[in-house]
Amino acid sequence: MRHRELGNLGPVSCLTLGGAGLGGVWGQTSRDEAIATMRCAVDAGIDWIDVAPSYGRGAAEAVVGAAFHGRIPAGVRISTKVQLGSPPAQVTERRILLSLERSLRTMLLDRVDVLLLHSNLVPDGYRMARGAATQDRWATAWSLYIEQVRPVLETLVRQGRIGAWGITAVGLPRTVLRALETDPAPAVAQCVANLLDSPGGLRQFDDEPHSREIIRTARAHRIGVFGIRAVQAGALTDALDRTLEPDDPEMLDYVRATPFRELAAELTERPAVLAHRYALSMEGVDSVVIGVKNRDELAECLRAAEQGPLDAEMVARIDSCIGRA
Repeated sequence: MRHRELGNLGPVSCLTLGGAGLGGVWGQTSRDEAIATMRCAVDAGIDWIDVAPSYGRGAAEAVVGAAFHGRIPAGVRISTKVQLGSPPAQVTERRILLSLERSLRTMLLDRVDVLLLHSNLVPDGYRMARGAATQDRWATAWSLYIEQVRPVLETLVRQGRIGAWGITAVGLPRTVLRALETDPAPAVAQCVANLLDSPGGLRQFDDEPHSREIIRTARAHRIGVFGIRAVQAGALTDALDRTLEPDDPEMLDYVRATPFRELAAELTERPAVLAHRYALSMEGVDSVVIGVKNRDELAECLRAAEQGPLDAEMVARIDSCIGRA
């Protein structure tokens, strides 16, 4: 397993095991299969596991507890998240602490290596183009982030309850960029990294996603980059594993990626393997988060990591086939 430097946090395996698939977000899996998949990933050399309370309502975090019984293998690091939204300022700290405490109890741990803000970052008073009615549940306003959230996370680091903190960089791009450029900055950011540059259904705004600019900015500020959505929620695989409406963002991306699947067929390669290798080739991405739900899907990702990043010619062919300039 190749390793890369994760910002200032030292080396990390080029693949990170994500918890969404193990929590049932991307289709059904059993608890036993999820546990076996997590153990296999660690045995294969993956040394970062990224989960969240929202992945299966705690199911992914429960897999960590069941797989390791509070004794994380040497060298393996764990990150989890807090979905905060924009609560009243006076309860913000309590909500962050309660979320962290629940996560630690579920995983049978007394600390995590990174705690990420899972909420979208938006300017004060900004309303998203989609989901505005429920926005306060999943989007955090800039002033709350600066005045309440960031100080709490910094305090948790000083107390040793978390090793570092980060953000999920899928909010309004100009606000995400501002967060990356403002000290103290997050130690890590989870950034969309796929050949379509698409956040799919995560995009609640009308602005362009600016996915690669976000990665470049994080890199320029020595912020570790976890690449997420390498297969864009299944749009870059052989077939979607769930029924979607024709106008669903993931379905639209699946149709848009038809030439990519044709190229994969020409190369006699699985689209998922090729898509993961593309993400591994993206400049500035330190580790690609894989959203597998079973050992078969894990094996595909391990094969992609073993084959390594694509050469410049193949990257150009893929870019050309999906219309990237």
